[in-house]
Amino acid sequence: MKKLSLCFVLAFLLVTGCLVNAQPVDPGFINGDLLPNAPELAARGSYGVGVRTLKLVHPAQVDVLHGSAGQHPLYDRPLTLEVWYPTRTSASQQSTVTYQSTLGRSNDPKRPLVPFTFPGRATRDAQPDPSGGAYPLVIVSHGYPGSRLLLTYLTENLASKGYVVVAIDHTESTYSDLAAFSSTLLNRALDDKFVLNEMARLSGKGSNSFLSGLLNADNTALIGYSMGGYGVLNAAGAGYSPQALKLFGQMSGGSTALEPRMLASPTYQASLDPRIKAVVAFAPWGMERGVWDAAGLANLKLPTLFIAGGKDDISGYEKGVKAIYEGAINADRYMLTYLNARHNVAPNPPPSASMQPGVSADEYMHYAEPAWNEHRINNINQHFVTAFLGIQLKGMEYGKYLVAPAGDSTEAWPGFKPRMAVGLELHHAKP
Repeated sequence: MKKLSLCFVLAFLLVTGCLVNAQPVDPGFINGDLLPNAPELAARGSYGVGVRTLKLVHPAQVDVLHGSAGQHPLYDRPLTLEVWYPTRTSASQQSTVTYQSTLGRSNDPKRPLVPFTFPGRATRDAQPDPSGGAYPLVIVSHGYPGSRLLLTYLTENLASKGYVVVAIDHTESTYSDLAAFSSTLLNRALDDKFVLNEMARLSGKGSNSFLSGLLNADNTALIGYSMGGYGVLNAAGAGYSPQALKLFGQMSGGSTALEPRMLASPTYQASLDPRIKAVVAFAPWGMERGVWDAAGLANLKLPTLFIAGGKDDISGYEKGVKAIYEGAINADRYMLTYLNARHNVAPNPPPSASMQPGVSADEYMHYAEPAWNEHRINNINQHFVTAFLGIQLKGMEYGKYLVAPAGDSTEAWPGFKPRMAVGLELHHAKP
């Protein structure tokens, strides 16, 4: 009888998710779900969401981690992608997927790698839904370090609204393969452009890919967080300064491999891609280090949404993200600021694995904000990114959601429930 009772208790714990690590922090909560006070456009769209993993190789790239200045070998650079897309299943049919990620740093013995899983709401390898025609493409670039799964609350949400969303694992910049910073400085914009080219190829007729006919690479937005923001701004027109080349040389033993991404380089100007229509930059890194000067920022001419923490101590705020926003004088640009937030205004909430005994507190703080609820940030990001991309890529009438209320009023902020639009600032500037 005692044995039977014990088996019953264990079965009950497994079903309810009460065993350690069986569920995320909030039982039954999946990253990207709505809190009761979520703004209007945070809600999922009408499509079900599929997800697949792709592995690509970018051939003959400069291996800045080996060789010496001007004599770097070339290597075939592997890239793993996660692709979310609309499916034939209804959004009301709740499907879950288990994502596998890692905490820690591969190059730091004090922060050993800790594999973990977390749930999402998508169907692995589902059949795509071609009824929406060729969907706009969104390419997502993570921070340093990070992973392609760092923003699943947003990538799934956008796919449910009729986008094909591709997130990159930037080689030598993920938790599990972290290498010297010079690789990240060099490769971010190059990875973004290569992935755009590959998505165009795979979406073509006769490609034998599930993406054939599914996306329109001529209608693309880039989303980047931290070092991802550094890369997408450069890919979109913000050419790097002479100071950036100097900084890169200091970190790479005098290498000049970054020179083709400088504003003054003819190679850079030729690389700018008209298929890119809009940019979302979460806490982009580099301004405080002189990565851009006035001319470089003035060369950014695409509609851009900046999202930042008012107390960002990694990318900086007044002399960092806000300075980029103010310097991009030729772009139709918005800036959403989370007051009293620091740098972590983009990722998923902290995974439950980051709170287990023996795991460095740094793993939790890599995701967490000290003064904000991370689920709340996620919902607000879903709302504003939906509005911005809806305008830029789909021509939707979402302009009212990107207008802040006058004065100190919080009652009139479109899309927010009464009393809920606090702690935010939204600015808009035109060329």
